[in-house]
Order: sequence, then C-alpha cells, then structure tokens
Amino acid sequence: MILFYTTSIQGNHVLLEAEEARHCTQVLRKSVGDIIHVVDGKGVLYESKIIEIKKKACLAEILSTTPNFNTRTFHLHLAIAPTKNMDRLEWLVEKATEIGISEITPIVCHHSERRKLRIDRLEKKALSAMKQSLKAELPIIHELTSFKDAIASSKENTIRLIAQGNQNKRIQNNYIAGQPVYILIGPEGDFSEKELQLAAAAGFQGVHLGKSRLRTETAGLVACHTLNLLNQQD
Repeated sequence: MILFYTTSIQGNHVLLEAEEARHCTQVLRKSVGDIIHVVDGKGVLYESKIIEIKKKACLAEILSTTPNFNTRTFHLHLAIAPTKNMDRLEWLVEKATEIGISEITPIVCHHSERRKLRIDRLEKKALSAMKQSLKAELPIIHELTSFKDAIASSKENTIRLIAQGNQNKRIQNNYIAGQPVYILIGPEGDFSEKELQLAAAAGFQGVHLGKSRLRTETAGLVACHTLNLLNQQD
C-alpha cells in the first residue's frame, strides 16, 4: 500500500496538491479510475478513486473511511534537546515517527548544543516517515521551547518522566501502560542541577535508559521504543 497525504478533504472528496499530486500522477502514473489510499495526519485512512487530474492537483472520490488507522492506544510526548548535528535530530524524528509518537518538542537547556532550529525540515521528515511506515497520524512538531516552558506545559493527567543516568529506576517502574506520558531527554552535557530541581518540583520522575551512555538522539529513540513496547497489546 502507498499512502498519500492531504488536509484538503471536503464532503466526499479528497484533493491531492503540489508534491503529493505530482508523486501520484507523474511518478507513479496513477490515472482516472485508479484506487488510491489517502491519510489526513489525524488518524483517518480514505480509500478513494481518482476522478480528475489537473496539472498540480488530483481529485479523488472517497469510497470508504477507516478511522484510527494504525494509531496508538496512548499519547506519547517527547521533549528533547536538539543535537549539534541537525542530521542526527532529523534521524530521530524519522525513526520515532516510524515507531509511533504523538508530539515532539525541541527544548533549549543550559548545556544545549543548538539554539536555533528549522522546524520545517523536521516536519518533512515526519511526514515522509508517517507514509512510509503506513501510519495515518502525523506527530506534532513544536517550535523550539525553553526548558522552563516545556515542563510548565505538561498536563496534570500525564505521567512525567525525565531521563537521568544516575537513577536506578527504569521506565517500566514509573509508567502504567495506556497512560499518556511526557518524557524529557537532555543534551550531551545532561541537564543542569537547577533544571533537575525544576523538573522534580513539577512532578517529573527520574528514570534511566540502561547501563550504556547514550547519545541524545539514541536516548530519545530508546525512550520512544520502550514506551511503545510497554503498550503493545498483540
């Protein structure tokens, strides 16, 4: 199955535009009458039939709708300090999307290596990974946020975790499957003592991700994978 993405859904029709339309009609040579599968980034899959092709657009009639297509049973929000090398952060966004994640917030910490970020590059990686991994839910990529604002934005009904190498508690010791979770991953230089104190005061529980010393992006992926495994029902 090949997935296409659009937010242009009106009544019983979906409209592919720009790059999505070009890929559908010019690269894959889809034509009028062909069946295509379209996702909206919010968890819905639309099986549709192409009824009109224009130079930069492709209109299709919706034949059937599948809500909650390959969606998770829990909400996962990862807040992580961006790496100095942008490629490593893009890799994390791509792999986390493939595994399953709801939101990603890049955070500026005391020891941060990067304090400027192009969110559009991360969004493109997430979109490509969503389609490639046959998912219909596109993770939200937030703007670069200060550590203080990031912890202040955590919701009361969410399990709050913060990765700390000096902790002896694993994620599974502090997490209940099915519950929404918000986990913080620090920069290569780790969180400052003041940041750890602020997090603790906001209700974040310290957890470790194993005995190895992990790069920032690896730690983020390990956390994402672990939480998805803990929620597997198959």
